[in-house]
Amino acid sequence: MLGKLLVRYLTPAWPLIAAVVVFQLAQSIASLLLPTLNADIIDEGVVTGDIPYIWSTGAVMLGISLVQIVCAVVAVYFGSRLAMGMGRDLRADLFSRVVAFSQREVGRFGAPSLITRNTNDVQQVQMLVQVSATLMISAPMLAIGGVVMAISQDAGLSWLMAVSIPVLLVIVALIVWRMVPAFTQMQQRIDRVNQIMREQLTGIRVVRAFVRERHEQRRFELASDDVTDSALRAGNLMALMFPAVMLVMNLSSVAVIWFGAFQVQDNGVQIGTLFAFLTYLMQILMGVMMATFMFVMIPRAAVCADRIGEVLDAEPSVAAPSAPASVPAPIGRIDFDAVDFAYPGADDAVLRGLSFTVEPGTTTAVIGSTGSGKTTLVSLVPRLFDVTAGVVRVDGVDVREYDPDELWTRVGLVPQRAFLFSGTVASNLRYGDDDATDEQLWEALEIAQAADFVRAMPGGLDSPIAQGGTNVSGGQRQRLAIARAVVKRPEIYIFDDSFSALDLGTDAALRRALDTHLPEATRLVVAQRVSTIRHADQIVVLDHGRMVGLGSHDELVETCRTYREIVESQLTAEAAA
Repeated sequence: MLGKLLVRYLTPAWPLIAAVVVFQLAQSIASLLLPTLNADIIDEGVVTGDIPYIWSTGAVMLGISLVQIVCAVVAVYFGSRLAMGMGRDLRADLFSRVVAFSQREVGRFGAPSLITRNTNDVQQVQMLVQVSATLMISAPMLAIGGVVMAISQDAGLSWLMAVSIPVLLVIVALIVWRMVPAFTQMQQRIDRVNQIMREQLTGIRVVRAFVRERHEQRRFELASDDVTDSALRAGNLMALMFPAVMLVMNLSSVAVIWFGAFQVQDNGVQIGTLFAFLTYLMQILMGVMMATFMFVMIPRAAVCADRIGEVLDAEPSVAAPSAPASVPAPIGRIDFDAVDFAYPGADDAVLRGLSFTVEPGTTTAVIGSTGSGKTTLVSLVPRLFDVTAGVVRVDGVDVREYDPDELWTRVGLVPQRAFLFSGTVASNLRYGDDDATDEQLWEALEIAQAADFVRAMPGGLDSPIAQGGTNVSGGQRQRLAIARAVVKRPEIYIFDDSFSALDLGTDAALRRALDTHLPEATRLVVAQRVSTIRHADQIVVLDHGRMVGLGSHDELVETCRTYREIVESQLTAEAAA
């Protein structure tokens, strides 16, 4: 997968790659020329006492060194541009893929893991490209060029390279082979740390209410210790690599000087040539050592690339049709035709055989016990999930044949858990319509019974909203979420238990405002309170995923035992209160 990602994202940037290769080649050639010139200074200048030759050759070496420095700086610049651009494109594609996921895929990967994959995992692959552009490209140039230049200096000592290089490669390979499992485990444990921290930050009120700070601290410490253990195992192996490389290099240096000394003594090799051979051998081994940086990073980057690839290759279970159907003008009709739904891997279906129609401009309520499938039912209309069997139609067209954007423009969803984004009241309301005027925002707030408390806020529409709406109460958050849907002005409104945090008076006033200002809109309402839905045009009663009642409040009280039990339990509770 790492290779596929590199080919996919680096191929469009081939001019940058070409520039990096050219400048790295230039600086490698400069590095390879310097030992030969140094040998000439020793043999032709120092030994013979030719001072002018020393100065002239030294000037050439100085010029070559300046060229080497400039080429190295330019190569690093282009390599950084290459790596940062790849990271940007990879993060953008990951984000686009995750946004297209249905609830099924999000649940499969988990939010903490998706965050880690889009941040830490991408960073590891990006760092690999950065190091490759600065080290890996020049390493084989130095190694191969060093072999050629060393043999040209003294072929008699070349057998030392045939011994030291394979030994070094075997040591590096063994260490890398042990590092791969450690990096795999470390990324999984980083996911766990993110998950625990996300839970603790989201549920901080619950933690404090139950005085569980020490328990949660221990949970985090255990997860953090697991990451530390994995990092230490990988770090110990990484730390072992460089001493091993230096040991081979130093032993090779000693061997060159030892065996070269006998050749110098026999006048078979000049001193300058011996020093040049030693320098080239060091360059060769240095090239191998530079490559070890890559060998250290490749295992972790490969693990991260596999995790990124899992997300990029995951096809959304709710996919747009290849040829969207031509849809009629929106009127707001919804048809459930023999609908079944089961979650992946579940033994039983959540919904079974549901068939009913929501007429345009009417209110249909859904009620039932906890776990009866109410939220799942309304999630099928905007196609957050796809039915297992049967058909859900909006305005006579199967929702699976809609272009997703066209379907979502017809549906306004107020979820069970109201969520607000960081920003202002106005920016949250305009999430439904970017072009909405302030007058339209105030009208939506009036309908949602939220205008009074927004006016009381210091900035009015410009009052700040914290992430998740944590700086407003639950009821205020729900009313702002309802106002956001009203600003959108869709043909179909879905209220998934959206009135649960409202008192009875506000609940009734809000429903009256909806009837008055949005009489033509179709409303599908999930509720727990009978008082919220008793005036609905029709009520769907669910019990363990089956529809056990359909009709008005008065009809169901007479004909549906399940609905009558719900009504009696709430009346009894109200009387007791």
